[in-house]
Formats: sequence, C-alpha cells, structure tokens
Amino acid sequence: MSQFINGKRVEGTSGETVDVIDPSNGETIQTISLAGSDDVKVAVQAARDAFPAWSRATPAERSAVLTKFAALMEERAEEFAQLESRQAGKPIRLTREFDVPGTIDNIAFYAGAARNLEGKATGEYSADHTSSIRREAIGVIGSISPWNYPLQMAAWKILPAIAAGNTIVLKPAEITPLTSLLFAEVATEAGLPAGVVNVITGRGSTVGAELLRHPDVDMLSFTGSTSVGRTVLDAAATTAKRVHLELGGKAPFVVFDDADLEAAIHGAVAGSLINTGQDCTAATRAIVHSSLYEKFIEGVSGLYAKVKLGDTADPSTDLGPLVSRKHQETVAGMVDRARGYARVFGGGIPEGDLASGSYYRPTLVADATPDSEIFRDEVFGPVLAVTPFDTDDEAIELANDTPYGLAASAWTKDVYRALRATREIRAGAVWVNDHIPIISEMPHGGFKQSGFGKDMSTYSFDEYTVVKHVMFDLTGEQAKGWHRTIFTLED
Repeated sequence: MSQFINGKRVEGTSGETVDVIDPSNGETIQTISLAGSDDVKVAVQAARDAFPAWSRATPAERSAVLTKFAALMEERAEEFAQLESRQAGKPIRLTREFDVPGTIDNIAFYAGAARNLEGKATGEYSADHTSSIRREAIGVIGSISPWNYPLQMAAWKILPAIAAGNTIVLKPAEITPLTSLLFAEVATEAGLPAGVVNVITGRGSTVGAELLRHPDVDMLSFTGSTSVGRTVLDAAATTAKRVHLELGGKAPFVVFDDADLEAAIHGAVAGSLINTGQDCTAATRAIVHSSLYEKFIEGVSGLYAKVKLGDTADPSTDLGPLVSRKHQETVAGMVDRARGYARVFGGGIPEGDLASGSYYRPTLVADATPDSEIFRDEVFGPVLAVTPFDTDDEAIELANDTPYGLAASAWTKDVYRALRATREIRAGAVWVNDHIPIISEMPHGGFKQSGFGKDMSTYSFDEYTVVKHVMFDLTGEQAKGWHRTIFTLED
C-alpha cells in the first residue's frame, strides 16, 4: 500500500505506478501506485478533521504518544535501517549509525519539547490590563520532503508539527517513500490519532502542486532545491500561506594557515562524502591557505583513493551509489567538464561488479576558480572543489561568494580567527574544526537562497505555531479614560 491516509494504508488512485529502485544494483524493491488529486483531497480532509481534537490535546498527552513512538522505533530500528539503505542506496553502516539513531533521538527530543511551548511571561505591560501569550497550532501542514534523507527529513517535518498540535500531510519523494510510510504507520501504532499524520506518494507536478495550493492547507514546509522552493513560494502566495523552506547549499570549508592539517584532511573527507555527497550541508568548496594547499590536496586525494565502494548491505562499505542513473550522469558530466579547466583527482564511474549500480568515485577538483561551475553550482555528489587563498579577508570573501548560506566550517587554532569566521560567514550553521555534526537540540536552516525557518530544536516551534496576544481589563470601568481619545461625553 503506497499511501497512509486517516490512520491506514491505502492504494493511490491515479492509475499510475512507479518502481522504487535500489540504486546499488538497479533492482526493483517495490512497485507502488501513485496518488492522484482525489487522494490529496481525502488526506487534507482527514488532517482537517483530526485537527480540533489533536490541537486541544494536552502537552502531556502529545508527549506520551511521542515517547511511546520513540520506544517502538527503537524496537524496529534494524527494519528501518535495512529499508532506508535499500531505497536510498545508503551503506547499511550509515543508516544504522546515523539515519535511524538520529531519527529516534529526534522523536525523544520532541516528546520532551512538546511540554515546553513557552511564551512571554503574563504581566501588566499596561497598568490597566494583564497580557498573556498563547502559542497555538496553525492547522493543517502540507510538507514536501526530499529523496536524500527520506526517513530523517520525514521526521524533521512531522515531529515539530505534531508536537505543537498541528496535523500534517507529507509528500515524500516518489522514488524513496517507503520509510516515510512506515514511519507514519508506527506513529499510529504508538497512539497517534487517525488523520494526524498522512503520507501521500505522488509526483510533484500533480500531487505536490495540488497540496501546495489546497485552500485547507494552512502552512507549507519544503526541503529541496532552490528552484523548486521558488515554485513553493509562488503557490503559497495564492492563498497567503505561511512557508518554511530549507533549500540548497554550497558549503565552504575554510582551512586557515594555523589549522591542524591532518584534522582538516580527515574532516574534509568525511564532510564531503557523507551520504555520497548528497547532502546540502556537505563540504563542497574547500578554501585552503596557500601554505597548506598542496599538502591538503595530497592528503584528501590519498584518503579518497582508500574509500571502499561496494555492496550497501556490507557493513565494511564506505560509499554507496548516487540515487539514480540520471543523477550519476549529471555528476559525471560536471566532473568531466571540470577536467578542461582544473586538476581532477579520482572520479569516474566504476566498472565490474559495481557497474549495475549508480556509483561514482570520490573526486577532488583542484585549482577550481571561484567563478567555475564546479565551485559555484550544487553537484550533490562525492566531489570536493579546492581553491587557495592568501589572506583572512580573502577567505571570508570566498566563503560568502555564493547565493547559498546553509552551512560552513572554519579550521583554525586561533580563537579570535574562529570568532571572526563564525561572525562573518553568512550561513545557518558554522562549525569550528569539524563539519557536519547535527544534534536535535540545535536548529538547522539557512541564510540567503538556502531558505528560511528552522528544522529541529525548539526554534522549529516558531514555524509551526501562531503567537496570540490575550489581554484582560483589570479596572472593571465601563467608560475608560482612553475612550475619550475617540469620543467625548457631553452632559
């Protein structure tokens, strides 16, 4: 069953199907029926019907469901790890040690955060009145999640929305919907009322467009490319919906001349290859001081050569395939063009046993100029472009020379230099002497064309709640003094 609507699995009614493919070998995991327009209407109505009761549930009641949900996810962790590995082409080690544990931790975090929706303290901000703040759920949330982290992105969309008392209709990428559907099913087993979480699997051009413009959807949350994010904004404008966008990135990895070079080399390899580079926060632009430049290139390219590509079910595999043949062609094309203007280390589509999957070897592109395609555009693959700098001013300027601003890192032993980098680099997250780690307690979201709003942390509640001011008169007077400003009383 390819849809989860009103608490149960159902089939899509569009008459179309799509094969969910294992990118590591090209095999079909499951053929699913796609949702149509009618399915969107039914899912939104289910969410609308469930909203009154769920929004009035106490924080303790919502917390209890999420606490049980985390426990059930822990029991089924291996099932989720295996399914996520197969549909997204992730090495099983990554899903077991990153995707699934991170998702379970998110659920546990929101189980606690659901009981801590705070507002400004009640008080007499006017001498004659008592004011208080209510944080109220917005209503029905329409969310669209991407294919690169199907499980985690579903959790990032669903959890803060329902913890705050909203209901949700989620559209995952149709090529990787399986763990999102299972996630909603397990949440319902944990006691989540029918209709609170609905998952519809369909194409963005039809089902996604219908969801974005549905008049009973009160807010839109989207994670994906910046170009599609603009489409979401256009759709939201038709009914003046609130919008949360987490879009593309081209993260700078700035290595100053006093950096621990070995640490930076290891950090660059891990930060650029996580999820086969299909991560909008991945290290993609290494900006390295000229005194360390060649040693950095030698160290990273040397480690890249040792990275093991292989069967995603094998725990010893380091790097899995790209999500599809089409994406493999896109990445290969960008690297091939770079060979005409830069030094390229590694790269290429492997042959032999891996030829049946959409694998691509780790690639370092040296001497990439700041205006080159490989340095400016999202590759979304295991590719790191490297360019040198001479002064700190130049490094900061290069780091910010991008339309994106999602994540960055600075590598230095100098606290003043680190403070300057974290202050002046315009990105939603700036790591110092590391690149990639995320935690549930801290927000994730960008500057500039990387979008606006936050996933994770209690800051995400700012996206999924409306702040209401409630004011009580304290005087009991019928004719108040301020009324005379508007009209006078004559004897």
